[in-house]
Amino acid sequence: MAVLPEGDARQQWIQVQTRLRGEFGETNYSTWLKPLEFAEIDGERAVLAVPTQFMRDWVLANYADRIRSIWSTINPAVRQVALNVRPGAGLAMRPSPPSANPLVRPASDAQELEELGVRLDPRFTFETFVVGKPNEFAVAAAERVAAEPTPPFNPLFLYGGVGLGKTHLMHAIGWRAREVDPTRRIVYLSAEKFMYQFVRALRSKDTMSFKEMFRSVDLLMVDDVQFISDKDSTQEEFFHTFNALVERGKQIVISADRSPADLAGLEERIRSRLGWGLVADIHPTTYELRLGILQAKAEQLKVQVPSDVIEFLAQRINSNVRELEGALNRIVHQAGLIHRPVTVEMALDVLRDLLRANDRRITVEEIQRAVVEHYQLKLADMASSRRSRVVARPRQVGMYLAKQLTPRSLPEIGKKFGGRDHTTVMHAIKQVEKLVREDPAFADDVEQVRRRLMA
Repeated sequence: MAVLPEGDARQQWIQVQTRLRGEFGETNYSTWLKPLEFAEIDGERAVLAVPTQFMRDWVLANYADRIRSIWSTINPAVRQVALNVRPGAGLAMRPSPPSANPLVRPASDAQELEELGVRLDPRFTFETFVVGKPNEFAVAAAERVAAEPTPPFNPLFLYGGVGLGKTHLMHAIGWRAREVDPTRRIVYLSAEKFMYQFVRALRSKDTMSFKEMFRSVDLLMVDDVQFISDKDSTQEEFFHTFNALVERGKQIVISADRSPADLAGLEERIRSRLGWGLVADIHPTTYELRLGILQAKAEQLKVQVPSDVIEFLAQRINSNVRELEGALNRIVHQAGLIHRPVTVEMALDVLRDLLRANDRRITVEEIQRAVVEHYQLKLADMASSRRSRVVARPRQVGMYLAKQLTPRSLPEIGKKFGGRDHTTVMHAIKQVEKLVREDPAFADDVEQVRRRLMA
């Protein structure tokens, strides 16, 4: 078969492009088709160059048949279209100069990935994370994800209230994964930054670079995914990014302030996928864990803090780890500046505002109302003699939370729950503790009630 002069062959490709632009619209054309570059016509095959493997796969799946059909109407000898990956192909045809968009300017992989996300914080490693009952399951899952070359569960979904360590764990995963395999391509960023990068790519008409960069990573960690609730376009792109990475066997780690099922404003298909892998809840800190956190923080600051001060802080500040560590920082720095010894009296003086906020008293009545609202019961059920599980179990949850969140004694709690004695309350507390350990769904119910009360 005669070989066409190169000028004629390129002219055919220009005609094909014109038809493609008209059929698929400017957005799809600019994203997927304009970057294609004519290479040659080899017998019955029209050969095009594409800049990435990802683009090649997408064009083959969605546009190749139409390209072949249009080309064959222009030149009946063309019966096939082949796509070859040639890095850098089509860059000269991009609408924006490389310097206008950091996603496409010449840079190393490390530089590009750094621009996509946020630098890992060297303070946040597994070694500096204090492990206790409320977070040990999440830590174990995070360590396994960081160490395994292939995803043991995908995604790993971490959730919990503000300041309980989700972000720390995600940074720790990144550091450990980099230690295990320095070539692993890692991106950590907030859902807000993901949206910002996507909007910027839309405005510069360069969504192809955005898609390629995010879908080429080995480990993607997205913090505070609840931020994209009700943001339809960002959710759509997140959904496709998620699917592409899972299909390629890449690890995804997501965090949020609540479980996937409770993320209002997210599409059902996204909530479903977020629950595909392992969902790990980080519970509020216990007194013992707060003691450990404060002791570790004092060692990090290289200061001696009296045990009675550490115990005082662990008892009085139970909102979150961030406030707890911040309180210790304030005390230590204040003592250093004014040359004053660290004492409980000094802590009371320095932390007056913070302690006042943490001293908001939760009453047994508030707990009962929160329980019946969650379980859709009547307030009278908390004090009734009904023993059916649908009533008895929520009543036990109420007693358990009353013991955890109020200074009431067991007899006082029993009196509020229909005049029950302290042994009944003690049994209820032990039963709830057992179920929280053994039944994730039940534990999630208890945690939701607690968060409603602490909000």
